Amino acid sequence: MTDTTARVRELNLYRQYFDLVTAGTKTIEVRVKYPHLADLAAGDVIRFRIKGTNETCEVKVKRVTKYFDFEALLDGEGPANINPTATREQQLANIRTIYPPEKEALGALAIEIQRTALDGWR
Repeated sequence: MTDTTARVRELNLYRQYFDLVTAGTKTIEVRVKYPHLADLAAGDVIRFRIKGTNETCEVKVKRVTKYFDFEALLDGEGPANINPTATREQQLANIRTIYPPEKEALGALAIEIQRTALDGWR
């Protein structure tokens, strides 16, 4: 018998990006390729939380793609899928503010996400 229960990951998200996810307009989440995300895969569930609050939103992982750096990720995924309210240059600057060069050196992950029908965001 195979266990088909989706793994649930909890990740913090800034308000501006959380709002884009809940609106369904942000379909690609950007993360550094940290060891604890190495086995993230399609079918997993991410529960995004705004740090310091009880607000959460669940999404299903559709795909995870690895990139050498954030520039390659933006070019490969299209900036509008990551943040439709900012230009590519703004997004690159924002991402690099969150993740300094030593973090970017670990590699970048593009996580394609889809709101779950019953995510019950609150």
